[in-house]
Amino acid sequence: MQEQINEKTVALSVKAAKITGRLLACAMRAFLKKARAPAGKVGRQSLKSLARQGAALSNIEISGDNIGSFSRVARKYNVGFSLKRDDSESPPKWLAFFKAKDADAITAAFGEYSKAQLKIKVRKPSLLERLEKAKELARQMAPPVRNRSRGGHEL
Repeated sequence: MQEQINEKTVALSVKAAKITGRLLACAMRAFLKKARAPAGKVGRQSLKSLARQGAALSNIEISGDNIGSFSRVARKYNVGFSLKRDDSESPPKWLAFFKAKDADAITAAFGEYSKAQLKIKVRKPSLLERLEKAKELARQMAPPVRNRSRGGHEL
């Protein structure tokens, strides 16, 4: 049984007048590229395209204005999804459709996306604002008093 797990056979057929090493290498690269490709599309796609992939669909209801930037995080987790806007309510809700087998990946992606959105909302002061604050603190500090006998600073 161990031998069966370690050994795999690949059948590759090439139609050519003369098979060279370069042609064989090119055919193997094309085969490996196709073998490594994910089964379905990844990232944002249409609902029709998502349904065509043959997996059951699930959805999550989302409320938010900047949901379009979610696609970067979803591609990181290899999740194919579709966003639909539901205008029937008065702030519009968004429905994110994805394949049911990707439920764990989509949960992780939404967690990372929400953390990133919370970080954006917390505004750090700009460098100029921090510099102005430091200047104000420096003005408030009294200048050091010089010791006349030694010419140094007093503590």
